[in-house]
Amino acid sequence: MSLLELKNVTLKFGGLTAVNDVSFAVEKGEVFALVGPNGAGKSTIFNMISRFYTPYSGDILFEGKSILNKATHEIAGLGIARTFQNIELFEQASVLQNMLVGRYTHRRSNFLTEMLFTPFVRREEFAHREAVERAIDFLDLQPYREKMIAGLPYGVRKVVEMGRALAIEPKLLLLDEPASGLSVEETQDVAFWIEDIKKIMGITVLMVEHDMNLVSAVSDRVLALADGKTLAVGSPSEVQNDPAVIEAYLGSDDHEEAA
Repeated sequence: MSLLELKNVTLKFGGLTAVNDVSFAVEKGEVFALVGPNGAGKSTIFNMISRFYTPYSGDILFEGKSILNKATHEIAGLGIARTFQNIELFEQASVLQNMLVGRYTHRRSNFLTEMLFTPFVRREEFAHREAVERAIDFLDLQPYREKMIAGLPYGVRKVVEMGRALAIEPKLLLLDEPASGLSVEETQDVAFWIEDIKKIMGITVLMVEHDMNLVSAVSDRVLALADGKTLAVGSPSEVQNDPAVIEAYLGSDDHEEAA
């Protein structure tokens, strides 16, 4: 059974078909990348998985069960965490506080037990702190743990957002353009982290990314999209050398000249 499966998913906005009959499966323990030109439907697929959008037709299964009956706030509780193309952090809170937000799905205490600070609440708080500290250590964020987000460089903010998602301890991590806006060195760090997220943490990764060097370095399989439709699925090299993918990126005339 695949960890995540999209079955003939279509999404329309009025007369525009943003995603057109797309099907793919993400297996447990792999890094699966979605690539394609701007407007291909990649982030739209993420937003359907996150339940911001509901497909016009088709189904989305997680661990064999449809998630279309789930609300947006229930998705993290299933074991799906994500980052965003535009960083979504609390600017006037610290790195530690932002990452603790990722633990809300694991909170079992209530207002009364928290007011009394019962032994259960103390154990729960310890578990939350321990999970966040593991993510901080994993991503080398120790120098920034008490710093406000507003004062941090863009690259560090991207890492903090990844850390908040990891603090959820997900089964599936959705990374929306993790290398966007990063330097070559920072992108190399992201590649190492993705590899370790898969191998050490055992987390499956579904990634949207434009940087094909990163995609080739970390992905087990790649799905290429254009105009909301599937062009090719396979290994990074297979997809990059597929004629339909080359034409979508370069145009038929450019491809003929390059040949």
